[in-house]
Amino acid sequence: MARGQARGHRPVPVAGLWRALGLTLASAVVWGVAHVAAGRRAAGFALMGLFVLLVGGAATLGLAFQEKLKQIAVQGTWLNVITAALLALALVWAAVVIRSYQVVRPVGLPTAMRAASMTLVVVLSLIICTPFVYAANTTYVLRDTLSKIFPGDDHSGQKINASDPWKNIPRLNVLLLGGDGGKDRTGIRTDSMTVASIDTHTGNTVLISLPRNLRFFQMPARLRSIWPNGYRNVNAQLGYDGMLNSVYLSAEKNPSLVPGLKAGQRGPHLLEEVIGNLIGLKINYYILVNLGGFKDIVNAMGGVTVHVEKALPIGGEIANGHYTKQPTGWLKAGTQHLDGEKALWYGRSRDADDDFHRMDRQKCLMKDIADQADPQKVVTHFEKLAKAATKTIFTNLPAALLPPLVKLSGTVKSGADITSLAFNPEKIQGFGTDDPNVPLMRRLTAKAITASTHPKPTPSPTATVRKHRTKRKTSPTAGTTAAASNGSVSLKNVCG
Repeated sequence: MARGQARGHRPVPVAGLWRALGLTLASAVVWGVAHVAAGRRAAGFALMGLFVLLVGGAATLGLAFQEKLKQIAVQGTWLNVITAALLALALVWAAVVIRSYQVVRPVGLPTAMRAASMTLVVVLSLIICTPFVYAANTTYVLRDTLSKIFPGDDHSGQKINASDPWKNIPRLNVLLLGGDGGKDRTGIRTDSMTVASIDTHTGNTVLISLPRNLRFFQMPARLRSIWPNGYRNVNAQLGYDGMLNSVYLSAEKNPSLVPGLKAGQRGPHLLEEVIGNLIGLKINYYILVNLGGFKDIVNAMGGVTVHVEKALPIGGEIANGHYTKQPTGWLKAGTQHLDGEKALWYGRSRDADDDFHRMDRQKCLMKDIADQADPQKVVTHFEKLAKAATKTIFTNLPAALLPPLVKLSGTVKSGADITSLAFNPEKIQGFGTDDPNVPLMRRLTAKAITASTHPKPTPSPTATVRKHRTKRKTSPTAGTTAAASNGSVSLKNVCG
């Protein structure tokens, strides 16, 4: 007599095992199917109900609370909760799959068949767990990245009113700095300096750019005992006598200029104070991007498409109108998809024109990156992006301000007007880079902000079409010829 018959069991056909595996697979897709098939209706329908609640709840959250989820996604505590929940869900789902197989598994299976079938079920469970574990890891990386970039204990910036973050802050002024620190450089020179002044209600933004070679400018009152005749005789041995891009290095080398702050904070804060004094704004926070790591961020995003208005050299050195060191390559004119290295040169090259064209290109590059950020590519390359960001971005924006900033950024992207005010002596009458006219700078800044706060009515569809047809023929700087009387121009016109 066969062993199965001796124990009171009938021989089990292979079809019974395939049925059990099929029901297990179905239960991996919809919880409870195997339990119902096995006659365990109460447990099966309970699992189905729980599954429907989970799927329905996730769909509701994703569709009805997208903005709220974006704000939750930048809060460390919530990210810890999400990480734990994803791991718990992975374990529960795996347990449901394994238990589903157990309740429908034929009895009396040979040892080899039993081991093989159980291995298949475990592999199925691991396959199901993998997306949740990956999502949990990504969430953990995001929390870790945010904690490194956005300080929780750095009180050097403006204090936050948690219940009403924009109370008494009609405009948020953030100093955006591009630094060229690297192995071949001593310290950091901030060759890119732009103040983003954002209306906290409408999202309308003015980007105010200051040239790196602004010299001999008036210093804030508390520093005039040191520089009574303007910012002069600074880093002369480096060839940057009194230029704005050397203020960062001055503060870092002289702690007494910004007492009470540690290295790495002194430079940005002195720039906040100096630039705020020049344009008549209280600057709330700063963001410093080390351009050496900027290319890694662009690469992690899959590159960026820009309109190159004219051929731009990659590398090389020029003096008296002639190259003393030949470029290693060129960015061709026209619409180009650039990797990180080429995007960096698009933003920093000035040998083909000047600092003021470069200022316009940098703003256009920021706009293009923001417009083209592909969520799928960001998620796919998230760890690379996070690693690059932690080595590249430095700021005193507090973590507590991230949720309202996410909400505000949504307002900006949903149609807010972004205008540009570049202090270019060729475009602004009465302005020069040496001993600049500070009252004029303050007046133009105030006018640009007033125009942004109370914008003119939207142009008619005909005018919009006409502008659209001609914008590709304009270079970034050429677009500024249509500037308003306050010196500002829509970034749409600047970038074409």
